[in-house]
Amino acid sequence: MKKLFLYTLYLIPLCLFLSCAKEGPGGKAVIKGRVMHLSQPIPGAAVYIKYGAKESPGTDITYYDASVNADANANYEFVDLKRGDYYLFAVGYDSVGVYPVSGGMPTEIKSKTETVLVEVQVVQ
Repeated sequence: MKKLFLYTLYLIPLCLFLSCAKEGPGGKAVIKGRVMHLSQPIPGAAVYIKYGAKESPGTDITYYDASVNADANANYEFVDLKRGDYYLFAVGYDSVGVYPVSGGMPTEIKSKTETVLVEVQVVQ
């Protein structure tokens, strides 16, 4: 009986630790917004997301976990995400000034079904 009690004391914290959800796909939350350079939308920009990040992993897109392309109005959307920290990085082309632009920012999903609106500002 004593062994059973000790095993139970050991297994409960282990189960709680293993059941903690990590950031990423598999949830019901959404991160969406627009990619902007100053006041100009950047249609077709590639938007990358890093799960579990509060700081930029850099400009090398291989460090990111997923990506989407902004539509003709510069809108993007990542769906089915879990609570947690995320870093967004966008790369596009400013057709007005005719040059490449990029930039990123951290964001956080605080509740399971939240929709987070993030305007990603890019610079030259």
